[in-house]
Amino acid sequence: MVLRSFYISKYSELIEMKCPTCQNNSTRVLDSRPVDDSRSIRRRRECEACGFRFTTFEKVEEIPLIVVKKEGTREEFNREKLLRGLIKACEKRPVALKELEDLVSEVEKELRSHGVSEVKSEAVGEMVMDRLAKIDEVAYVRFASVYRQFKDINVFIDELKELLKKEQ
Repeated sequence: MVLRSFYISKYSELIEMKCPTCQNNSTRVLDSRPVDDSRSIRRRRECEACGFRFTTFEKVEEIPLIVVKKEGTREEFNREKLLRGLIKACEKRPVALKELEDLVSEVEKELRSHGVSEVKSEAVGEMVMDRLAKIDEVAYVRFASVYRQFKDINVFIDELKELLKKEQ
């Protein structure tokens, strides 16, 4: 019985969005649309008191995904950091930004679908490289050279041979 009353009281309160200019609680939604692959909702609002229009975003709060680095340090998964690395690898290559954004989204979706809160950076790197090899081989080799920290030209050549084997 206590649990039920908790839910009633929790959802019976209507929380209004305050106007950023006059702080009035009475605003109305003019337009709502999904953004960021439908992971967020963008709402265009108008204050009923002063007429000021502003934008708010509603986003699902996700459990942090922690990446365990090679040296054992941990950091939160960062879509933007991964995308920057891919953009650098694809510099002066005929690869659309949308393709790279989709690749990052696919990787993040797959990582979250495993239901774990921590993932090794090696697993993330391999997932990225598998997908990147299908998009652009030169970008793949560039990304792999940084990710795998090629020590000399022989390791680089071995990676190229592996790539050629996969093609055949």
